[in-house]
Amino acid sequence: MPVSRLGLVVHQGRPLAVRAAEVVREWCKRHDIRCTDIDVWKDQKHRRGGMAEMKHAGNPDLVVTLGGDGTFLRGARIAAKNDAAVLGVDLGKVGFLTEVACSDVEEALEAVHHGSATIEERMTLTMRASRPLEIPSGIDAFLRYGHGPALPPPAVRPESVEGDGWGVALDVNALNDVVLEKLARDHQVSLGVYLAGRLLASYSADAVIVATPTGSTAYSFAAGGPILSPNMEAVVFTPVAPHMTFNRTVVAAPDEPVLLRVLPHSGQAAVSIDGQLRGVLDPGDWIGVYGSLRRLRLVRLRPTDFYGRLRDRFRLTDAPATGIDGEADSVFRPDTPAPPDLAHLRLPPPRSAEFIPDPVACDVPADEARSADDSVG
Repeated sequence: MPVSRLGLVVHQGRPLAVRAAEVVREWCKRHDIRCTDIDVWKDQKHRRGGMAEMKHAGNPDLVVTLGGDGTFLRGARIAAKNDAAVLGVDLGKVGFLTEVACSDVEEALEAVHHGSATIEERMTLTMRASRPLEIPSGIDAFLRYGHGPALPPPAVRPESVEGDGWGVALDVNALNDVVLEKLARDHQVSLGVYLAGRLLASYSADAVIVATPTGSTAYSFAAGGPILSPNMEAVVFTPVAPHMTFNRTVVAAPDEPVLLRVLPHSGQAAVSIDGQLRGVLDPGDWIGVYGSLRRLRLVRLRPTDFYGRLRDRFRLTDAPATGIDGEADSVFRPDTPAPPDLAHLRLPPPRSAEFIPDPVACDVPADEARSADDSVG
């Protein structure tokens, strides 16, 4: 895919990201490609919604993010608005979404520009709500103390029909998750949770999470949810600290919507999308979360080794009891071609073929290390 317009998202709290951004700008200059910094709030008090940010950037066909997974999510919310591809440069701590090391930025850009990179599609979530989302005055500053300015509430999509009972359609494409959580520390939020139109249960909990398979390794995992392959499609519902016996995750089909209704005598609830506060619901309000028709297009330079990355990022160790029984090979895959009944499966390359491990982030010199929260990029 030849690149004609590039959008750049930089984690300004990481000096190495700032330096890598100059490399990207120089590459764009040499190739006569327009390069625009997006989702920037250093010199302004307010951030733009995804559609407004995309238009400001001239509708780039490639978005490059320099940071960790939080920075990647900043770029993803913008890229999803017009099917732009996203290239994530890994400068973070976990790195499930980012793709290349900072030292390989130019190589990656050349691969994209000349069509030798592949595009991997990921499921996203979108939303409807009983009313347009709003953030009451004063709550935003309290909830985001110490962080940058908040994103505005999601815009209402034009296909909304007033009073038809289906709520307003919101301009949302969540790559990780949509979270409904309590506002008061000493008061859980009470919710009626409906799957595919049927009441599953009423929950009193700190929060509930609706996640994609990509988001299954984020907040949902921390709350005890399962890990799903990002290559599948599903809607993952996980309660957080529910005051009830049933505290398990439910994995629904991608076409089964999850509706969350704040019960009449509950307290207010905050709506977060990919870690960003986007609205507050009152008792009686509801949101519906469901699989979007839009996919996020991720740039990949090689097949993604998700399970190898899972073992590495979570520092999985083998059971001590297996120590005397021998070591397991890191890859199980015969050197011979796959037989016809296995040819359709996702398999690692044969051991005889060149295997390139997933890239790791460049080390930041100790004197440049700075504390930064990747959850907000």
